[in-house]
Amino acid sequence: MGEWSLENLIRGGFTGSIYPVNPKYRELRGKKCHASLKDLPEVPDLVIFALSDARMEQALDEAIARRVPAVLLMSALVMDNDSRPTLRERVRKKIHGAGILACGANGMGFYNVRDRVWACGFDSRLHVPPGNVSYISHSGAGMCGIVDCDERIRFNFAVSTGFEIGVTMDQYLDFVLGLPETRVVGLFVETARNPEGFRAALEKAQARRIPIVALKVGRTEKSAQLTVSHSGAMAGDDAAYDSLFDRYGVQRVRDMDELATALILFSECHPVGPGGLATLHDSGGERQLLVDLAADAGVSLTDLSDESVDSLEKILDPELPAVNPLDAWSRGGEEAADRMAAALAIMMQDPGVAIAAVVHDRGPEGHVYPGYVEYLRRGRSVSGKPAVLVAARQGSGCDGRIVKWTHEGFPVLDGVAPFLCGVRALLSYRDHLAAPPMRPPKVPENAVIRWRAQLRAPGALDESRSLSMLRDFGIPANSSELADNEQALIAAAEAFHYPLVLKSAVPGLMHKTEHEAVALDLADENELRSAYRRLAARLGPRVLVAPMISGGIEMILGSRRDPQFGPVILLGFGGVHAEVFQDVTFILPPFDAAEARRKLDRLAMRALLDGQRGEAPADVAAFCDTAARFSSMVHALREEVQEIDVNPLVVTRNRCIAVDAL
Repeated sequence: MGEWSLENLIRGGFTGSIYPVNPKYRELRGKKCHASLKDLPEVPDLVIFALSDARMEQALDEAIARRVPAVLLMSALVMDNDSRPTLRERVRKKIHGAGILACGANGMGFYNVRDRVWACGFDSRLHVPPGNVSYISHSGAGMCGIVDCDERIRFNFAVSTGFEIGVTMDQYLDFVLGLPETRVVGLFVETARNPEGFRAALEKAQARRIPIVALKVGRTEKSAQLTVSHSGAMAGDDAAYDSLFDRYGVQRVRDMDELATALILFSECHPVGPGGLATLHDSGGERQLLVDLAADAGVSLTDLSDESVDSLEKILDPELPAVNPLDAWSRGGEEAADRMAAALAIMMQDPGVAIAAVVHDRGPEGHVYPGYVEYLRRGRSVSGKPAVLVAARQGSGCDGRIVKWTHEGFPVLDGVAPFLCGVRALLSYRDHLAAPPMRPPKVPENAVIRWRAQLRAPGALDESRSLSMLRDFGIPANSSELADNEQALIAAAEAFHYPLVLKSAVPGLMHKTEHEAVALDLADENELRSAYRRLAARLGPRVLVAPMISGGIEMILGSRRDPQFGPVILLGFGGVHAEVFQDVTFILPPFDAAEARRKLDRLAMRALLDGQRGEAPADVAAFCDTAARFSSMVHALREEVQEIDVNPLVVTRNRCIAVDAL
């Protein structure tokens, strides 16, 4: 690692002074070697430690004594038979005490390509400044696995942050957002060690219109064991990141292939305008495959205009349908290449096309035929829109011609599925930037003051008080009365019309259905008395009586306070649907009704709200307005409330009303 650290600084073209430090040598790579840091003729700006863990502490003490401002730690800071506090804890304390900037530990260094500082102790490819992609990775292999092996991506900065014993991901992100060359930022995220700083950096990226592509690992829910509500169990750690990324337009990918593809598209493509995707093929089967994969990826394929169809029919063989995706090859022949180029140009001029791709197989030995790129040039010259060449199979990111074409603005990509993921990211980011500013509803201050005081007491509110709190914040909630004996129950029931619902109100009973603590659709006083006697005998005399809400679609609103990013709102289909199908989405509060509608429209069972088999459609607008009010309430009470569950929330054709809450 020491040899490569020195080699990389020289290969990267660093123009300042480089001082090798090693008592075993007098000279390394033509440079005078010093026995220790205190022997250096000047204080270095950065010390790269390529040392074993056993030697780290003493070497760091020397750096602190010389008032070195910054260090790079690649070792893991783990020692066998270590004492307490451990080496890592001791090093952390020394670094923070001295006010030193530290990269690592347990990382693979950084590449400041724009300033020619390759501070990395491993083999690497050539990087030519200035570059236009910044990349920040918690994983060392997650950095090298993309930085070292794909020349299509031009980096201006890349770092493996490791344990972040000093500088954290949000600080690196804030830095690269200020670099004038940065067109896109990639993140390999394990966790946010400074959540507020991370959120502020994402907000800065949004304001500067610099897209961020994130690969977030560790999606397993770890918080369910600590929750008591359905929404708390579903809104696990990953849901917070999903809603955080959605709020700031961060495009999430699933693996390194998707990450690389998205970075190439964002950094090398022309801007994407309105519309969807058009693709050109020389295979009917691969054309059909793309249709299937686009549906899986959620990428919209443009329906061509009548004018485009007419123009295509004039040049295509008669057996070929003039549709998108388009197979324009058929019989081939001497004029096939010109016909393919003309067909792509026609599609790219269609007003409904935002981006186009030629999807072809590679030739022998993985090569790409140059004629394919000519299709792209012709299409872009007549439309000004981005055009991409996609290989149906994986190939090489180090083919010189492919790198050249990509950097000319004609990306050559590997694999249809990663390409479609990248297109989805482009279109999603475009739509995010075009969305109007959110205007969440204001909350009544008197309600905030009243409930903030009550919620500071530990424990859960019962259903009656929970529904009362919702009403105080303008959220429609079912009326109810409490009673602790049969006479009081009958008196309370006089305030309502039958049918009624009766529920046990025994303190500590969280989920009533699971304990058979609910009696529904009680038609008269006799049924009410009978139900009460059964519940009282089994669970105790305290009950809640309320009007029976019939019909409609059961929805759920909930929230859970994430330990890093605060409250996360859960919105979706409720009742048994919440437990069985978990067709829900997550949003950071506060938000407005338009944002609730946007997220609601993504749910798998969304069509249920439109009315099925002759039933009237549900009042979606009322539900979205309620969700927005709920989000403002949760945001206002974010320090007092750990979890809220409003389930079910019944949406009928003309109203939305909360039936139960915890």
